[in-house]
This record gives sequence, structure tokens and C-alpha cells, in this order.
Amino acid sequence: MKKLLAAVLLTGLITGCSDNEVGDVSLGMFTLKDIKIENLKDDVVTGVTCHIASIEADLSLADPSDSSISCRQTGDITPEMIAQIDKSKSGEVVFKKSKSIFFKSMKVRRIYDAENQTLLYLSYTTKETDGSFKHSLSTVPLWGTKAYVVKPETN
Repeated sequence: MKKLLAAVLLTGLITGCSDNEVGDVSLGMFTLKDIKIENLKDDVVTGVTCHIASIEADLSLADPSDSSISCRQTGDITPEMIAQIDKSKSGEVVFKKSKSIFFKSMKVRRIYDAENQTLLYLSYTTKETDGSFKHSLSTVPLWGTKAYVVKPETN
């Protein structure tokens, strides 16, 4: 019994309130699950803000893997910012949050689509659930920003 209580308290510390939390929606009176909404500012491309919605289950050792992400331009995006980001096909992790004491985490990865001059933000969990890895995608086009490069027309 003591071990179970310690695990529950530890889970509460791991998944406790976030400084970035902007919303908390109860899923009903007879459930211990809530939808938590957090904001995420990209540390390098500071003109982008993402909102991530995910389920948190009180008194559980692991939160469900489902999540949703939406990212928008909320400030300037400059060529200097784009020059600093990882432009590989796998991009780079810009956010990570523990979702379980059993090594499951949610990550957000920024990937640059150079051909379309668009930033992609991929939210995913690192543990397979019901035969698949849960994920969600949002894009932020550079069109209309200082970072957008006009391509010369070809005839």
C-alpha cells in the first residue's frame, strides 16, 4: 500500500501543474481525466507559439498518449532565426514532457520544409499504444515573414 501511495505522489509531482498551462477541461464528474492545454514558445524561432492539448489522468501511473498540437506565427520570424535551426529531415526536439514513470514521453519536434518554406511541428509519444505511435502535426508557413525568400521566376 505504501508503494502505491508513493507512486501516486510521484506521478503527481511529474505531471503536476505546468507554468505553461493555459487551459484545464474536466472530462466529467465520474472520471479522473482532464484535458490540459499548454503553450509552448519556440526558443529559437521566437515568433512561433504552439498550443498542445493532452489528456492527464489523476491517480494513474501513465497518461494516455493522445495529444493535439496547433502552432501559429505570433511574432516576427527572421532569416537569422531560420539560419539557427536544424535543417535535417528529422529536425530537432523543441519540447519534451514525461507522460509516465515507465519512460513514456511526449515530444515536439521542429522540422523545416525548405521547398515550401514552412516550419512543421510534430507532437508524438515515444511509446507504442494500441499498435501505433500517437502523433499530431501543425505547420507554420514563412510566407509573409521576413524569413520568406522570394524565388526567381523561371520562363
